[in-house]
Amino acid sequence: MTLPGLRERKKQRTRDALTRVALELFTTQGYERTTVDEIVDAVEVSQRTFFRYFSSKEEVAFTVQHMVEDRFVHALGQRPAEEAPLDALRNAVLAAWDSIGEAIVEVVPVELYLRTYRMIESTPALLAVHLRRSTEMEETIARIVAAREGLDVDADPRPRIAVAAFSGVMRVTGQMWGRGTDQSLEAIRALTETYLDHLGPALAPHWDRER
Repeated sequence: MTLPGLRERKKQRTRDALTRVALELFTTQGYERTTVDEIVDAVEVSQRTFFRYFSSKEEVAFTVQHMVEDRFVHALGQRPAEEAPLDALRNAVLAAWDSIGEAIVEVVPVELYLRTYRMIESTPALLAVHLRRSTEMEETIARIVAAREGLDVDADPRPRIAVAAFSGVMRVTGQMWGRGTDQSLEAIRALTETYLDHLGPALAPHWDRER
């Protein structure tokens, strides 16, 4: 693996610094109240530099989320072909959480990642974008699942239905993690595994009321 050159490392440090400062400002004083000028002043770069890395405040707000999503899509693409669709989705998300921790921490602290998640959900303008991005991500995943199964996603509804169920579990997991006292990456991975283990039983015709 070729190590990045000095120039590339410097560019990455600048991008990471802009991300950290922007998310810190967004989560402490509010997304709408934060200006690009405040972000660049804190990092001591120009607006031109900011827009070299990000097209808008919105893009920087979702930087870490995008990183997590990309890691999951990559992990899904690496799952063995013989795995059933929901097994592949489950194993991919757990594999992504196993490998994403170090990548997140290199950019922002975990607690800032959590605060950003809460900020997005409580900011109407960002929540609308989040929901749109989630819909687009579900379509991307459904097409990957359909391709794995040799299906036409527009003719067979099963890939989209399976992904919708999976995505619902992911949303609940994120919400419960955000409300919990243990806000580590290990905690969200464990919670993800537990909730996915309940997906099958939750879809069963009858529930075991003694559990």
